[in-house]
Amino acid sequence: MKKTLLAILMLSCIVVFAQQRTKTPQLNIIPEPVSIKATDGSYTVSRSTKIYITDATSEKTAQYLSDYYNKNYGYPLQITKKKTDKDVITLKNTANGQITGGYNLTVSEKGIEIAGNEASGVFYGVQTLIQLLPTRAGVLPIIKGVEITDYPRFEYRGMHLDVVRHFYPVEYVKRYIDFLALHKMNYFHWHLTDDQGWRIQMNCHPELTQKGAYRDGEIIGLYPGVYKELPYGGYYTHEQAREVVQYAAERFITVIPEIDIPGHCMAVLATFPQFSTVPNEEKYCARTWGIFNKFNNVLAPTPEVFKFLDDVFSELCDIFPGQYIHVGGDECAKKWWKESEQTQKFMRENNIADQEALQSYFIRHVQKTVVKKGKTLIGWDEILQGGLAPDAIVMSWQGIHGGVAAAKNGHRVIMTPSGYSYFNNMQSRNQTNVTHKGYIPLDKVYNYNIIPDELSPEEAKMIIGAQACLWTEYYPTTWKLECALFPRLSALAENVWSQKKDWEHFKEKMPSQFDRYDLWGIRYSEAFFTMYDVVHGEH
Repeated sequence: MKKTLLAILMLSCIVVFAQQRTKTPQLNIIPEPVSIKATDGSYTVSRSTKIYITDATSEKTAQYLSDYYNKNYGYPLQITKKKTDKDVITLKNTANGQITGGYNLTVSEKGIEIAGNEASGVFYGVQTLIQLLPTRAGVLPIIKGVEITDYPRFEYRGMHLDVVRHFYPVEYVKRYIDFLALHKMNYFHWHLTDDQGWRIQMNCHPELTQKGAYRDGEIIGLYPGVYKELPYGGYYTHEQAREVVQYAAERFITVIPEIDIPGHCMAVLATFPQFSTVPNEEKYCARTWGIFNKFNNVLAPTPEVFKFLDDVFSELCDIFPGQYIHVGGDECAKKWWKESEQTQKFMRENNIADQEALQSYFIRHVQKTVVKKGKTLIGWDEILQGGLAPDAIVMSWQGIHGGVAAAKNGHRVIMTPSGYSYFNNMQSRNQTNVTHKGYIPLDKVYNYNIIPDELSPEEAKMIIGAQACLWTEYYPTTWKLECALFPRLSALAENVWSQKKDWEHFKEKMPSQFDRYDLWGIRYSEAFFTMYDVVHGEH
């Protein structure tokens, strides 16, 4: 009798478990939504399916979906503003004042409805719908009934691209932005200047791109490598920059430009040697990688330099309409200030205590220009040195300590610690191509705890999000760049978007994500398949 009861109990548990699995289907959506509930029925997207938009704020998103369908499945979906009861994908901006980026997606026999809390929520709902579609053209797109509720964990979800060490044309920058859009990222950090070049047109100082955008050569192989004369350069015009900004905005991505000062300025000094603390030394754009203590790469604190910074950052604010301007502020070789009598005299006359306080003087000066333009300044965590204005945002890259210190002092923080989120590092210890020697595999990106444990609940509110960085010293080609970016971008996306994380579940979803990469024409690292013993599904 006991055995019979035990068998019945076990069978009941199996049935209940099966029912639960049915109610929460395995849809392999990345990033994982807040809730997924299976419902009855299904819907087939066909040539007769129309995209119905309820207001003008969804027009660009509807066109995005139609273009996506045309590119990947061979025909566009017609867009209509006329209400219909069948064969329709409805895009609705409810403007309900709830969490920015939130949406509800419903699939039934009548059709598909995406109701966003506002316009970006509609767009993110479309990204989820895309992941419900087949990963091969020619496969009937039957979508099972489902109700999905979703909203982002963090307000800031960013990805960085260095276009200084290696330059990428506008069309590829747009493709990079498309990668971010497909993962519900909402900030593109565009690193435009450094020792090796100046990559943005400046009408106030056209010499910056006439001379500062080009270098004589670079090293081949891992640093210190072998130097070869190999003229290299390029820059973006105002028109191209605005084209990128508009393209990103249609995907609800804000572009954050970075002009790096007061260090990392060899390209500036190659153009204006008089801005250096040692103006009589030969000046040129850096021909190698690394931090330059051997070569002077810092700006001197002179009236001419501060006027230059006012001109440049004022024009930058006019080109880029987003709220944030990145000032760099990292790895400033302060020895050049210490060794300069002119600089020491400036510090004495202005009651500047030390080199750290001088760095703060530079940052605060630029911040005044940025604030006059209605913008907010962001800088790497070194901008904390010497004190920082309250409304500036700190990007913590030297581990988590800068972020913790900033949050405790009331500054908003974006976490991007190099040990977890610098995608220029290896993702497999067996990696053979030349790259930085750090090791950041997929699970390290995924499991990184964005909110440091040291913070109180109130302090934790100062962490507004996270991003990853892709420095391009060793990425001269787009295929290498993509292999560094993927699949780690998927892990980052789920970390910054999803309310709950489950590494084992994420691994189960990745084979489907690789199928999507193939559909999207993305190159990616295959380290996942050997490191995590996952077999890629057949195509």
